[in-house]
Amino acid sequence: MNPNAKVLPPKLDDIKSPSLSHGKPVSTQLDFLRRMIVQPKAVIGLVILGIFIITALFAPLIAPNDPNKYVGLPHQPPSSQHWLGTTGQGQDVFTQLVWGSRISLLIGFSVGILSTTLGLVIGMISGYIPGVVDGVLNMFTNVFLLIPGLPLLITLASFLPQGMLTVMLVLTFTGWAWPARVFRSQVLSLREKDFVSASVVSGEGIPRIVFSEILPNMLSLVMSSLFGAVIYTIGADAGLAFLGFENVNIVSWGTMLYWASNSSALLQEAWWTFLPPGLCIALVSFATTMLIYAMDEVTNPRLRSEKEITRVLKKYHIGSRRSTPVVK
Repeated sequence: MNPNAKVLPPKLDDIKSPSLSHGKPVSTQLDFLRRMIVQPKAVIGLVILGIFIITALFAPLIAPNDPNKYVGLPHQPPSSQHWLGTTGQGQDVFTQLVWGSRISLLIGFSVGILSTTLGLVIGMISGYIPGVVDGVLNMFTNVFLLIPGLPLLITLASFLPQGMLTVMLVLTFTGWAWPARVFRSQVLSLREKDFVSASVVSGEGIPRIVFSEILPNMLSLVMSSLFGAVIYTIGADAGLAFLGFENVNIVSWGTMLYWASNSSALLQEAWWTFLPPGLCIALVSFATTMLIYAMDEVTNPRLRSEKEITRVLKKYHIGSRRSTPVVK
């Protein structure tokens, strides 16, 4: 770059407004989706998560055999006949991995939706209605936050009947408190805004204000909490199954780890029995984490402004020797 060359100031058109496109207003939801689509982290997360969801939906076509069927000798290494080898009980690991994705993803997303919804309702009511209602709900939330999660999870799973429904209820019961605290804090901030005051003056009821005025401004936070709950649920479900607090006859990624531990797979160096389910859990967690990071970059005004300024500086070949711009 010629040091004597004149650097033209960036035009106003170079920094696009987040709410304008070709001079026409764009809704917040459409603008959010447009920015998410061009985020590399969001694309990576959606591709990985989409592969697992498609695998779970089409499990009967991908692996038509019964996952509990005995197909060969125990602990057979991967081969052309059994792509991921056999378990310590002589079952096909690939078939169990495909069918196990159904149970693990179903529990993960179901509990994520239930716990996020429960936390959203309690958090929004607690944050918007001060006084006795806020005090009671906040105390109730603090009690669940103070109780150690893992011992409570194990205790409830031990005394309740084993089954997928029990696991979903236990994980929902122990996982709603933290989202409720986050949503309450956000509502406390939003209820002081001008648009909420205008709704109150116009005579709108509390349910309409909370769910029609405040909730749309919290969608990115709700989605981030949902994906965070999915990560927690899949890991907690695998932990309960590994410890034997679930019905181990149901094939899931957690029960695959349980049977691998029972058959001493690590001592026998049968890595193909425990590495694939563990890798699947890690990949799903990685994909949902990428989606959370992408939504943070899209919805965080500071990160969005810094990205736009960096793009303009690169366009006009302004080097990094200049001082970092201050973003208000």
